[in-house]
Amino acid sequence: MEKHLNIKDLNKVFNDPIHGHIELHPLLVKIIDTPQFQRLRNIKQLGGGYYVFPGASHNRFEHSIGVGHLAGELAKTLKLKQPELDISERDVLCVQIAGLCHDLGHGPFSHLFDGMFNPEADPEHKDWKHEDASLEMFDHLVLANGLAQEMERYGLILPTDLTFIKEMIKPLKSDDTEWLYEGRDENKSFLYEIVSNKQNGIDVDKFDYFARDCHHLGIRNNFDHQRFIMFARVCDVNGRKHICSRDKEVANLYDMFHTRNSLHRRAYQHRVTKSVEIMIKDALLKADHHILTKGSGGTTLCLSKAKTDMEVYTKLTDQVIERIFHPCSCSNEFTPSPLEEARMILQRIMSRDLYQFVGETKVCNQGWTGTKHLAQAFLVVTLDYGMKNKDPINTTYFYTKANPTEAFKIPREQVSKLLPVCFAEKILRVYCKNSASLRDAKFCFQRWCHENDFLTEVTLYSVRWQ
Repeated sequence: MEKHLNIKDLNKVFNDPIHGHIELHPLLVKIIDTPQFQRLRNIKQLGGGYYVFPGASHNRFEHSIGVGHLAGELAKTLKLKQPELDISERDVLCVQIAGLCHDLGHGPFSHLFDGMFNPEADPEHKDWKHEDASLEMFDHLVLANGLAQEMERYGLILPTDLTFIKEMIKPLKSDDTEWLYEGRDENKSFLYEIVSNKQNGIDVDKFDYFARDCHHLGIRNNFDHQRFIMFARVCDVNGRKHICSRDKEVANLYDMFHTRNSLHRRAYQHRVTKSVEIMIKDALLKADHHILTKGSGGTTLCLSKAKTDMEVYTKLTDQVIERIFHPCSCSNEFTPSPLEEARMILQRIMSRDLYQFVGETKVCNQGWTGTKHLAQAFLVVTLDYGMKNKDPINTTYFYTKANPTEAFKIPREQVSKLLPVCFAEKILRVYCKNSASLRDAKFCFQRWCHENDFLTEVTLYSVRWQ
């Protein structure tokens, strides 16, 4: 394998605005140069956020390359500093591939597709997530482009390493008792914490999108992922190896999760962003059965069923709105009414005639019966530190300079008395689809909140963005 990895002429250098000049293994380049990966160029990283933040024009393509790069950097750092971990070049390459391919399954407008459109369009599969499609798309990518032979040529062992890569893309939920993975033995457990860390949420996926999203949004990023990688170390915890941080980094990690919460509050869950995304979702729902794509075996599938055929799904990107705006005119048939309604909704977005923000109120899980009596568009926004209402640092291990092999947890009272007590909140937001009835909608919402003992702040300004 070494003879392949040391051929520098085959590596490719990418000039990334976030990480600078990064060098990628030739196998990663072969994966990038496939239709299944190239489709990510046409899927916005922040979904409808681009219609609110003009700088947020970046796509899943560059984010995926960044995650692949950082995954390799963290794996290589651990390999260099702790040779006793027996991290092989094959391990590093698998980790890089997992980072590169972790978002292959995103649909149009990223989380809008699996988080908003799919549950309404396909209720029977409402729990389907883009990670499920990432696994299927990865298999499809390898098969359709004949990459299995290339992977073996660069030293990977199939099918074991394919299993390992997919397990890192979508890790299993484990309680640290029984080892459920097949790609690697338990002594390599720490490798599963690099790309998607189910232990505490500290992973290179977040490192890249924190830096990249802040850069394009014009928001300051206070977390230094390079410092985390520098101080990362693997320690044994109850017979299982975990990636640990220096004890002095605990406050910085709290800052990282605060940055995540801030990005959600200021950008991802921005009131106008969600208004735009509800409108895109409504347009996709109306166009669902009228935008058909031919897939494998000559089958033709609608938008909500495209996820069942990766050949169809490969053709499904943000450009679907262009198909709604400009339906096929090769026949003399009239445009179906639902498709025309979808086009009108999208036209409203372009002319900034958005759904109007009515109001919002904080809700709790107990005693809330929903919004059946609110005849408006509504959604529940969740703001947290990434692990629902749990403190992610409670499942994070640290080590000291004096004893770098012993892992331990740091009680929150030893960190600061200013830390949050609650780590999650839910906010119910209501939007009015017809601006002519905005005043009545606000009155109804206030009355509904009063009847259900919810506090509300009803704004008097429009969501129209200037």
